[in-house]
Amino acid sequence: MRTHLTAVGRIKPGPERDLYAHYVARLNPAPVVREVEEKRNLPAAQLKVREGELLLAAIPEGAHVVALDEKGRKLGSVAFAEQLGQWRDLGVRDVAFVIGGADGLDKAVLDRADLSLSLSDLTWPHMLVRGMLAEQLYRAYAILSGHPYHRV
Repeated sequence: MRTHLTAVGRIKPGPERDLYAHYVARLNPAPVVREVEEKRNLPAAQLKVREGELLLAAIPEGAHVVALDEKGRKLGSVAFAEQLGQWRDLGVRDVAFVIGGADGLDKAVLDRADLSLSLSDLTWPHMLVRGMLAEQLYRAYAILSGHPYHRV
C-alpha cells in the first residue's frame, strides 16, 4: 500500500522539515509528497476553496483519503495502525493524507475524505503536522510488524 502526503505549502529548511525527514527516513517506501500552492493573493475564504481544488486534483485516483482536521476522529496509535492494516489487508492501493493550509481544509476535501482524523485537541501549525504524521506512520508500521518502537 502506497502512502501519499498531499499538503498545502512548500516545506522550507528548518526544524519542521528536519522532523519530517527524520521519520520518513525510517519508512520504506517513503510517502509520495505532493505539495500544492496558490500564488495569488486571495481573500481567506476564496483561498481555502482554491487550496481545496488543488488538493483534490493532487490526490491519486481511487485513493482512500484521510483528511487531517481538528474536528476529525481521534484515534490512538494502535487504532490508527489497525485502520491502516485493515486497508492494506483489503488491498487498498493508495492512501492519501491531506493537510490543509493555515485556515484548514475546504468542505469539498472533507466531503471527499474516507476518514477525517484529528491528531489532537490542540491546534498545530500545518507544517509541523507533516512530521507528526510521519512519526505516526512509522509507529503504525512498527505496531503492525511487531517492532518494539511502540511500547505500551
